[in-house]
Amino acid sequence: MKDLKEKVAYITGGSKGIGLGIAKKLAEQGVKVAVSGRTYKDVDAAAKEISADDNSVLAVESDVSKCENEKAAVAKIIEKFGRLDIVIANAGVGNFAPVDELTEEQWHQMIDTNLSGVFHTLKASVEELKKTKGYYITIASLAGTNFFEKGAGYNASKFGVVGFTQAAMLDLRPYDIKVTTIMPGSVSTHFNHHTPSEDDTWKIQPEDIGQMIVDLLHMHPRTLPSKIEVRPAQTKSKQ
Repeated sequence: MKDLKEKVAYITGGSKGIGLGIAKKLAEQGVKVAVSGRTYKDVDAAAKEISADDNSVLAVESDVSKCENEKAAVAKIIEKFGRLDIVIANAGVGNFAPVDELTEEQWHQMIDTNLSGVFHTLKASVEELKKTKGYYITIASLAGTNFFEKGAGYNASKFGVVGFTQAAMLDLRPYDIKVTTIMPGSVSTHFNHHTPSEDDTWKIQPEDIGQMIVDLLHMHPRTLPSKIEVRPAQTKSKQ
């Protein structure tokens, strides 16, 4: 996509963290942005932070674990902007515990949001992306290839996201839809009850992921980085 002005993007989990960082970077490029989250108050506040222009930003309440929510969200985007060019499935949750202590509720919350959610978002938007020969991006994690203690449920969901996205990439190439999964390591967000602080300067910042997506969108159309691992350049111990 040589010129991003007037393109329309939809970012799930866009009220804070990585999603908000992506939305801000795209808005700086002139992209019209829709952000969603489970609580309208939060996404509305995020929308006002992204842009003061109501004609270029849209707040949508949607729980990605419910496909009908995502279909309704996409319908609202088309009603307001008339098209959809870029979809970023970013919404995610993490519950970390030994597998024998992980509850069924925690398991289903991660699978329904992290894994089923990316399917629901794509299912709701794919026909619009066919029209625009658009771009679908999932935000996975380095946990999608690297397992760790207390991560059984989270690993399962993110391994699934990576596999789903790569298979979807093959399915959608014939429609000239590009598909990429981005797998960040440590990012300075509120994820897992963390509070960002000055001690996080060594971590990836949300706007860094946003810039990466801008760079992806500007790449020559013949080239597709389909799976990207990204991690901090240094570890905390070296700061």
